[in-house]
Amino acid sequence: MTLTIRNASKTYPDGTRALLPTDLTVGQGEILSLLGPSGCGKTTLLRIIAGLETPDAGTEVRFDEEDVTRLAVEHRNVGMVFQSYALFPNMSVRANIGYGLKVRKVPKAEREQRVDEVLALCRLGDYAERAVTALSGGQRQRVALARAMAPRPRILLLDEPLSALDAALRDSLRDELAAMLRQFRITAVFVTHDQAEALAIADRIAVMSHGQMQQVGPPEELYRTPASSFVARFIGNAMPLPGSIVDGHLILHGGHLPLPAAAAGVEVFVRAEDVHLDDAGPLSGTVETVAFSGGHYRIGIAGITGETLFATHPGRQAPRPGDSVRVRIDADDLLVLPQDRS
Repeated sequence: MTLTIRNASKTYPDGTRALLPTDLTVGQGEILSLLGPSGCGKTTLLRIIAGLETPDAGTEVRFDEEDVTRLAVEHRNVGMVFQSYALFPNMSVRANIGYGLKVRKVPKAEREQRVDEVLALCRLGDYAERAVTALSGGQRQRVALARAMAPRPRILLLDEPLSALDAALRDSLRDELAAMLRQFRITAVFVTHDQAEALAIADRIAVMSHGQMQQVGPPEELYRTPASSFVARFIGNAMPLPGSIVDGHLILHGGHLPLPAAAAGVEVFVRAEDVHLDDAGPLSGTVETVAFSGGHYRIGIAGITGETLFATHPGRQAPRPGDSVRVRIDADDLLVLPQDRS
């Protein structure tokens, strides 16, 4: 199913504008992430798609060619997965998954067939008769996904599906969720504030801020060519390089860098993985912090900009706090973006 949204907006009775007029299309079988900080409007948009939120006049939501804007949630045939799982604790895994089919009065033989299908796809066959209270957090989330998929919904909506899990389990289930969604071949929209989650799972990401879409595109495009300083900071944690631009060079406290493009009204950013410790580098600073992260060190360097500049250092040894270092940043790795006027 193709999802088409036109001019979607939401204003609450107190005048708060949770969502400014928004257009969005999600292709058949595409996985799209709504990514942004708390209060950016992503959950409001998801609830409008589901039919749980009444949008402002002028909003249009279409499932293929059908206008569902004013259709009640129970008539939209959407599957929903929430961070709280929302499972029935007194039921087995099989009963939880089949509950929606039973409510819809799906014949028993067909109901059992569908439950068996999603049990297999979600690798839950060995747990079918267990109580959900006996399962781990990751297994419960898979049950929630299986239950949402059993009625064969037109679209799957997921609201922060992994945020209730601990960090190690979240990383593991993130890859599992991506694989399962592609197995189901269903159009899916999921809300998250976690950039790593969005980058790993989504075919496209819609970055939101203050009720507006900032940029929509494939993960690689948003990472490599962000359209704004907000997107650069939010996708990949780009750091600002505040300084003056003179004759095509960015002048910093600790030296200067040639710019790939120079113009008035721009900001320059760089990511930690593009900041290199290099004895022949044009920038000089002092090591402030050193943190070991397993495969690399994260080095905080003072004296190059007005703030700490971080470098990802892959070597087996790292400098110590207080050491003087020289730094190289290649011009092609700089992000030169229009100045944020907001």
